[in-house]
Amino acid sequence: MSIIVTLINEHDKLKSEFLDCISNHLEKLNHTMLIVSNENDLYDSVKNNVRISGVIFFDDLKSKEIFETISHINSELPVFTFINNNTESDYSLYNINKSFYFFQYQLSSTADISDRISQIVDEYVDNLLPPLTKALFNYVKKDEYTFCTPGHMGGTAFESSPIGAVFYDFYGQNTMRSDVSISVSELGSLLDHSGPHREAEDLISETFNSDRSYIVTNGTSTANKIVGMYACPAGKTVLVDRNCHKSLTHLMMMTDVTPIYLIPTRNSYGILGGIPKQEFAKENIEKKVKETKNATWPVHAIITNSTYDGLFYKTDYIKKTLDVKSIHFDSAWVPYTNFHPIYANKAGMSGERVVGKTIYETQSTHKLLAAFSQASMIHVKGDFNERTFNETYMMHTTTSPLYSIVASCEVSAAMMKSNAGKKMVDESIELAIDFRREIKKLHDQTKDWFFDVWQPENIDKKECWPLDSINNWHGFKDIDDDHLFLDPIKVTLLTPGLDKHGNLQTDGIPASIVEKFLAEHGIIVEKTGPYSLLFLFSIGINRSKALTLLHKLAEFKILFDANETVSNVLPKLYNSDPVFYKTMRIKELADGIHKLVKHYNLPELMYNAFEHLPIMELTPHVAFQQEILGNAIECPLSELLNKVSANMILPYPPGIPVIMPGEKITEDNIEILKFLEMLCDIGSHYPGFETDIHGVYLNDDGEYVVKVLK
Repeated sequence: MSIIVTLINEHDKLKSEFLDCISNHLEKLNHTMLIVSNENDLYDSVKNNVRISGVIFFDDLKSKEIFETISHINSELPVFTFINNNTESDYSLYNINKSFYFFQYQLSSTADISDRISQIVDEYVDNLLPPLTKALFNYVKKDEYTFCTPGHMGGTAFESSPIGAVFYDFYGQNTMRSDVSISVSELGSLLDHSGPHREAEDLISETFNSDRSYIVTNGTSTANKIVGMYACPAGKTVLVDRNCHKSLTHLMMMTDVTPIYLIPTRNSYGILGGIPKQEFAKENIEKKVKETKNATWPVHAIITNSTYDGLFYKTDYIKKTLDVKSIHFDSAWVPYTNFHPIYANKAGMSGERVVGKTIYETQSTHKLLAAFSQASMIHVKGDFNERTFNETYMMHTTTSPLYSIVASCEVSAAMMKSNAGKKMVDESIELAIDFRREIKKLHDQTKDWFFDVWQPENIDKKECWPLDSINNWHGFKDIDDDHLFLDPIKVTLLTPGLDKHGNLQTDGIPASIVEKFLAEHGIIVEKTGPYSLLFLFSIGINRSKALTLLHKLAEFKILFDANETVSNVLPKLYNSDPVFYKTMRIKELADGIHKLVKHYNLPELMYNAFEHLPIMELTPHVAFQQEILGNAIECPLSELLNKVSANMILPYPPGIPVIMPGEKITEDNIEILKFLEMLCDIGSHYPGFETDIHGVYLNDDGEYVVKVLK
């Protein structure tokens, strides 16, 4: 059902009667009419109701203004105007638009006019659908009998069981009927890239400025492995961002490659910095090749862009500087970079081809655009062997894809292709900057404490703010100029306890306490550092959600300043161990964790832990093969020194490995072990504050253990 909004002066009886006839006809054709009496209400309706499929008004002196304003909001929206014999025929070019339609104001023609409006509106709605989604919707409407997978047969099987019926009712008929077999030929093939599937990929490629794009149905973890299996041949050497996602560690465990790590920086807040320019220099890579056992000149590089905390590189510099055949930008967190000018030259697909190089970019469509979980994309710019690449694609792609994930990826691209998509990104940026200003204003107005924002002093300009060596708001040491830029939509709030220079203050509020408070109120933080909280202002965030977050942060301050009991401020935490938290107050909890942080000197410990890498005794692939062969045993975490780790070890979030399979900690980098022990120690002292560390497990005796090679 579509909604058609109509502008009419209710005091004009003749036009009101005429529109009543039009409305009656259109409602019989399954359209809903919305009547407004002034231009501002008309614009607000079109702007705030995306289900409006048409606009009707009578031609008058404001026609040009109405046309232009609506076109700016949605250039494809059908606009219908009624003219009379007094209307001037000298229409300028602003009227010559495929979405503007003119009808004669004649009462005797209302039925024919209504039929034509209905047809145009239906065409508009139909044209909104991109090719694969349209083919899928049309197939579902046909209600054909199939004798193939999936076994629930459009939901029929679920309705044969009480619990199945509950499941069916929750998800609904269309969800069930659109879950179809790959055998449906009219939808083409995801694996052969044919039919509507290929049309969807072409739409995505055009939208995201690539030469070729692929839909991936198991997240960017899989997209990363697909690119890596093609670009990283066994026996070769690969440059890898040490702050890589664990999926890339898994890639190195699967493929017999020798990694050479590019070392990023961190600041005292634990915020992930970028890789310094010197790391990309040819002479530095030559040195690393000489120092790495069995290494040869690298054939491929893997760079995380942006970082988890929202730092972009100027990618042109990396593309031109790195002396490799191909570069893979893992851009899982930033699928929106092609849709706003502030991200120009900061993405893998930015700009033109680079002569002699192939650029890959993987993006999690579902993370910050509108798509279902697991929807991801691979973009390619440059020459590559599509047939061979497709073999690696099929190695990791299911032969039974969930078509709703595939369609959501295509729909997401179609949304962004339009002016409305670009406008959504622009509104996200504006909302994030407004939120930053509100936090900063409250911080500056509050005498004792309030949350601060990690950002430069001047954020008036809508841009990705540069990190430089002059203004040290960022807290990174020896920063390169014109190299890293902060994304405004990734908002990092700071809690008291630590300054930008890494100095721990007398009192502090560990961010994990604030995170738990927000979770109690249905607000989930993306990433929590010792004294920082990361929030993502995606296109799904609106002003009411931002205000709710602001309100809850203010509420936390009130409760904290009143020193309320833990049971009152954090009831779920209290319920996890009522005996331990029986009489504890919130300031006592904050002070206790803050003292532990000071005891370990966390800022210095964390900085050193990520600054000095463990020794690579074996490549991740060889180490994992040894574990498969049974040559791995459990070892207490406290005894990890001088032993070779069988698995990767990484605290989550952010899911960045501190130890790779095949690496060994020695006295030279013992800070890594101390950092892991500190994370475990906080969880041991305070129930509910345990850190999820991949590769570190509690055994039956309550001891933290890891797996090492015999």
